[in-house]
Amino acid sequence: MKVSKDAASAARRLYRLCNVDGKLDEAKFSKVIKTVAEKKPRNFHGILVTLKRQLELDLAKKHVTVDSAAELDAATRESIVAKLTKQHGSDLTFEYNINSALLGGIRIRKGDDVWDGTVKGRLDAIANAF
Repeated sequence: MKVSKDAASAARRLYRLCNVDGKLDEAKFSKVIKTVAEKKPRNFHGILVTLKRQLELDLAKKHVTVDSAAELDAATRESIVAKLTKQHGSDLTFEYNINSALLGGIRIRKGDDVWDGTVKGRLDAIANAF
């Protein structure tokens, strides 16, 4: 769906108003959604779509996915959590996956950032260099 510039701008403004000290206030966000849905201003569908997208982007920035070739021990998991929490804040969520195709090492994804320390990643980099 194509969202007009006015609707996208209004949605971004509303989303910023729902943030308190850099964190989303769920009560305010819920109230904004209800108000927009009830009053149905011009381009309200575009506003709701953009608000949803803003929320998805915000949640993705706070979700960390850790992929490894084998099960990580508790000390390694705690170390990863401690380092990322120190750098990016305490409101992160973590997901651990086992992917034997990585051959070894760890790949960490947080939002758009990827830290790849896997054997497969290094082999792919060498293959792309030729």
